[in-house]
Amino acid sequence: MQEPAWTSCFSRCLLLLLIAAPASFFTPTGGELRPCQKKDFYFQYTECDSTGSRWRVAIPLDPGSCSDLPPPTRGTDCSFSCQAGMFLEMSTQQCTPCAAGSYSLGSGLRFDQWDAIPVGFTNLASFLDLGPNGEDVQSCNSSSWTPQGMYLESNRDECTVSLVYVVHLEKQGSVSFTYQYPDNNILFEFYVQNEQCQEMAQADDQKWIRVTSNGDWETHTVSLKSGTNILYWRTTGILVGGKMVKPVLLRNIQIEGVAYTSECFPCRPGWFSSMPGSSSCQPCPSNTYSVKGSSSCTPCPEHLYSLEGWAECKVRPPCSESDYFQIHTACDGEGKTQVLYRWVEPKICVENITGAAELPATGQREPCPPCNPGYYNSNDSTCSPCPPGTHSDGTYACAKCPAGTEPVLGYEYKWWNVLPANMKTSCLNVGNSKCDDMNGWEVAGDHIRSGAGSSDNNYLILSLHVPGFKVPASLSGMTGGEFGRISFVFETLCSADCELYFMMDVNTKSTTVVESWEGSKERQLFSHSMTRNASVTYTWAFQRTNHALDVRRYVGDVAKIYSVSVTNVVDGVASACRACALVPQNSHRAGSSCVPCPAGFYIDRNTNRCQECPPNTHLAGRHTYGEDACIACGPGSVSNKEHSRCFSDCSFTLTENNRTLTFDLSPMSDIVSLTVGPSFTSKGTKYLHLFNVSLCGHEGRRAAVCTDNVTDVSTKEDRGDMAQFVNSVDSFICQSTIIPTDGRGFRMVISSQSVSLADTFMGATVEAVLGGVSAEPGLFPDNSRNVPDINFFYRSTQVTASCDQGRSSVIIVRCNPEKSERGEISVPSSCPAGTCDGCTFHFLWESASACPRCTPDDYHRIEGACKGGIQETLFMWNEPKLCIKGVSLPPPSSSPCEVIALWLKMGLGGGAFVAVLLVSLTFYFWKKNKRLEYKYCRLVMSANKECELPAADSCGLTEGEEPDDDVVYAQKPSLLGKLRAIANKVH
Repeated sequence: MQEPAWTSCFSRCLLLLLIAAPASFFTPTGGELRPCQKKDFYFQYTECDSTGSRWRVAIPLDPGSCSDLPPPTRGTDCSFSCQAGMFLEMSTQQCTPCAAGSYSLGSGLRFDQWDAIPVGFTNLASFLDLGPNGEDVQSCNSSSWTPQGMYLESNRDECTVSLVYVVHLEKQGSVSFTYQYPDNNILFEFYVQNEQCQEMAQADDQKWIRVTSNGDWETHTVSLKSGTNILYWRTTGILVGGKMVKPVLLRNIQIEGVAYTSECFPCRPGWFSSMPGSSSCQPCPSNTYSVKGSSSCTPCPEHLYSLEGWAECKVRPPCSESDYFQIHTACDGEGKTQVLYRWVEPKICVENITGAAELPATGQREPCPPCNPGYYNSNDSTCSPCPPGTHSDGTYACAKCPAGTEPVLGYEYKWWNVLPANMKTSCLNVGNSKCDDMNGWEVAGDHIRSGAGSSDNNYLILSLHVPGFKVPASLSGMTGGEFGRISFVFETLCSADCELYFMMDVNTKSTTVVESWEGSKERQLFSHSMTRNASVTYTWAFQRTNHALDVRRYVGDVAKIYSVSVTNVVDGVASACRACALVPQNSHRAGSSCVPCPAGFYIDRNTNRCQECPPNTHLAGRHTYGEDACIACGPGSVSNKEHSRCFSDCSFTLTENNRTLTFDLSPMSDIVSLTVGPSFTSKGTKYLHLFNVSLCGHEGRRAAVCTDNVTDVSTKEDRGDMAQFVNSVDSFICQSTIIPTDGRGFRMVISSQSVSLADTFMGATVEAVLGGVSAEPGLFPDNSRNVPDINFFYRSTQVTASCDQGRSSVIIVRCNPEKSERGEISVPSSCPAGTCDGCTFHFLWESASACPRCTPDDYHRIEGACKGGIQETLFMWNEPKLCIKGVSLPPPSSSPCEVIALWLKMGLGGGAFVAVLLVSLTFYFWKKNKRLEYKYCRLVMSANKECELPAADSCGLTEGEEPDDDVVYAQKPSLLGKLRAIANKVH
């Protein structure tokens, strides 16, 4: 490889000293020197002066060995250079064609041989870890750009490694390089500095390199100014989650603008140039080789072989099962197919030696599989698409759709006898961009499988082009944003580090990886929705290993796709018919033609007319036939007027214990950002998780946006809606990985790997589970307040390799009067990334706004003492206060009061009652005593007859008294006395 056509400052100074020094300076003392011959010196130009002039001087190869060097002569103009394929012959100062077997760029440099790092290139690793005692541990010493023969490979770890090259240009020029950049988990930037190490001004699309499709090579060109230019190719891996990144590959670095080329450069081994004046060399074909500087290639001996660009031949190995593959022939006129076996090209093995495998015999002729849905079997045993307005399941002739129905258009491939016309297959080799015309994928009856390829690190490509999408009339009432959906069933059988990629290229502008699967995967279904109406190419790429292997060791590792289905395709075919809405009855048109329903309308099963969905329901799924297509919104949510989605209006009502709690969460409706971390990868790379959260969205529209500010940088003509589509996601909750500026040398914060965590709102409830998603309240501290938590549930239905049901998110909204109305959001301490399983994300949002609105039940009344005839009444909040806004405390009130206290009044009343009672009892007992006195008197009078007791003063009754004949004895009478009393009563 050539060296740069400029010298360092030290070399130029030495050159000027050699020019100015007298010849005697090189003359050894005590002898005469022989005159110098042409072989004793070479010519070199001096540094250009301020007028753009320079001198040609002779430089001795061995100073002091000869004398009489040619005198300096005026050289060519500093901006002079030869055309490509020529060099400047210094003795004549004329442009001369390069000889066969060599090449020249004229005023440029080219680096295309990567058996070793070329002279002038430097690797700089710039990340250090601190050891346990604070000492520097150079963990990136082994990280570097690695030569792989045909290309240069970047590091695969988290270290920041720069490939540096310094070039001096005498005039404005450029640098261009061909690269592969398939993985946006590694940051790849190219920038230029001047000799003062100041970075040149560059646009983002010049500095940050675009991601390429797997196996594709792209060229990047940047203009350079005259003078010294320091070129940097820098990569940094982002190994969040532990997944190894795909390296960046570089080849064919070409620099234009050097002053001149004074020699031609020989072709490298394995390459040749047959004509004089060549500007490049070509690789030798297979089974030939060449040495350095060859003008032709030499065929390999019969028992040896070589691949394209090889510098030597190798012994042909015995054939094995890895050297052939099977294919299925297309259906013949009799509707038969059979299995054939073919050698992998180029064939390098020998089959006619002991122990070598032979090509298996052709299989038996078998009936062809049926046509795919939407196709019919024509007379020539080929499958043809059904005409518009008709349908077929592939086994019967195409039939027209009945009145009141429309065809279900799309692609559905489940039988693989021939590759469909809108699908293509190819093979891309990492080194030379081709696989010698090998098919990347082969049809195999009930599936299509990855092909053999020429080496294990080839990308085996299968692509499907979809010209656009059209939502049918029967689905026009849906406004959920899904224009179409692709679904496919696949499996991988691998013994090495294989990987299957599924990618999409929208409007042929930028290819992005939708999902990838590593290693063996069981048969499974993957589905992806298209949210914008655009032309798209879906691509499957299978690679058996990403290591630079020039062999076929893992040819048995395969990927199989059993079926592919795409809905709502513009030029699709129909396998069935779907009921559609008819013209309204009051219309003047015919009643059997299909019409689109307005947004939010379903098709009534009885009348086939458009009918609006009931309130607070939304059209869900992928059909609008029947009222069951209108799904009720979840708890705590309402539908928009188009019935396209349900959303929370940031209010919530709860009834418990005969009390209604009303929550106003509108102060929490603005987007809030949460940065979690820092976290560190195994190499010590610092990264953060950024969450943008929109609790209620904006009338159902997802308001939180996360953007990748580096990866997938589009060129200027690609910017606009496409850049927004590729580089950002909108959601209720989205996440980005952030690499801060500190510690990595970046001059800007890197935001990448943006994903949506919440596309739809499921509902808000105090229950811990909704729709199969659990709030997991145990992940957060217990709620110590007497206000229940409100759980907001979200779901993102886009499935991933690790989340077959998609991602989901839960926000626990908790009343905390100590927080502001906007509040604070956090993630579980046990799951610092917000998720414990990678699929369900949990958040706790504490806010004063999460407390219910105040009601009269939240305060109590306090009456003051009577002072000066005035009594004051106060109202106080119940403590602790767990409400906000709502009703206010009533103002204090006062009212007049009497001097005698109530207790005194009650005491006086009670005393009067007791006095009256005592008087009544006294009168009663006095009267009773009178009766007793009368009776006693009568008793005494009756007793005087025998005892002669003194007579009473009087036995008369006073007025009002009644006589009482009862006998009362003063003392217990004797038996004789009792008899006498009885006898008296008889008389």
